[in-house]
Parts: sequence; structure tokens; C-alpha cells
Amino acid sequence: MTVEFGSLIIDWLGYATIRIAGPETVVYIDPGRYGVLTGEWDPPSERARGAHPPGNDYRPEDGDIVFVTHRHHYDPDGIDRVAADDSTLVTFEGINVHGTQRTDTRPVDLGYDLRTVGMETQGAIGDVLFWTVAAYNHPDGPHTRADGTPIHPEGFGCGFLLSIDGTRVFFPGDTDVLAGHEELGVDVLLPPIGGTYTMDRQAAADLAGAMEPDLVVPVHYNTFESIEADSAAFAEALAERGIDVSLAEPDDQTR
Repeated sequence: MTVEFGSLIIDWLGYATIRIAGPETVVYIDPGRYGVLTGEWDPPSERARGAHPPGNDYRPEDGDIVFVTHRHHYDPDGIDRVAADDSTLVTFEGINVHGTQRTDTRPVDLGYDLRTVGMETQGAIGDVLFWTVAAYNHPDGPHTRADGTPIHPEGFGCGFLLSIDGTRVFFPGDTDVLAGHEELGVDVLLPPIGGTYTMDRQAAADLAGAMEPDLVVPVHYNTFESIEADSAAFAEALAERGIDVSLAEPDDQTR
């Protein structure tokens, strides 16, 4: 799925993987996992087959900057597939490979220029400005484990607000809607809408209505069964609010 917005070209490549190409810089956010970049992804349903990018063997190695929001989206192979040799890798400081059985490769071992960030970090890499934003599930909300702890506790990850060629793009990360989100001035919003582990499509639509971006590109849905979502209903909810949305449906990408 590709959409042009001003001087930017934005691609949702599946799961939470986003590629943003500006005039001078190519940025990726949360690349990989679940076979979306290896060609191994299988749709969990017919709905997902028609409303999620197909899995492709994708290895452009063209990314100038790669942002990773938290451990669940840390995929060393995905990073290597998208990052150029001289890429800067920006990861949340809480990523700890000892807490996962998926990999024992630490971010520092990947060989890229590594920057770690917290929940209130700002900086610049080349012509890209970035700010981190807290990302977590409310302890008293629906996105908790059997023992009552949040799936994404506070301090586990972050979202990223980026300014690329003057366009402000907000990727909230794996999170519920949080106080302060609606106060961010953004041009493009990239919210998760799959529910279960993050805000669902209704909460994301309400957030978009409060933020009033010029474009919404939803992510983190239909990759597997527990995050299936009715993206057409999401688009209709935004249309009622007068907000443009771009979807992965091949015959009707923008509404």
C-alpha cells in the first residue's frame, strides 16, 4: 500500500512496518515480524487477505533511519532487510533480548549507528526531527494479561513523532489512547486499530477526530487473528468526521 502526501511517499508494508520516503531521507518504523517482509505471511482470514499488504520477500536496504518502538517489534532480520549500511538505528531503551526467545542479537550487535531513546527524548538525524511519546496500556483498561498487568506497561516502549521535510507524522506505537495525544499537532496519523493489544478502530477513530490530521494510515491490524479489524468501518467513521484515510484494500485505497 502506497500513498503520497505532499513531498512524502508512505508505505504500509504489513503488521506495524511503515516506510516513509522524503526528498532526502528514507525512514522505516518497526520493520518485520510475522513474515511480512520475508514472503511467509499468510492471511488469517478472507477479510485479512483483502485488507492487509501481501507478504513479500522485501530487502531494499535503503533506509537511512530505522525506528523501533519496543521489544515486541524488534526484529534483527527485518532491520537488516530495510537498513542501508550507514543507517542510524533508533531503539527504545527498554529493548532487552534476554526477555524474548525470538533472538539473542542485541541492537548494538547489528553494526549500525545506534541511538537509544526514552519516553521523553527529542533529537535530529540529518533532516529528520523526532520526539518520543509515551506508549502503554492503561492498568485498569481492557488490554491486560490474565494476572491483570498491562500487556504494554508504562516504560515498555514509546511512539514517535517525526518531522520529515516539514510534515509531522505520528506513529503512536503499541498503546491505548493516552492523555496528551490529542494535543499533538500532526499532519499524518499512523494509529494501530487491531485492538486486543492496542487501541481498537473505534478508539483510533475518536483519536483522529480529536487530532484532526490531514491523513490517517492505520496499521497493526489483520496480520493475525487476534488483531483482525473492520478497516472499511474505520474508514467510514473517519469519513463522517471529514478525515481522509488510506487503506490496504487494492481497489479502494483512499477514502
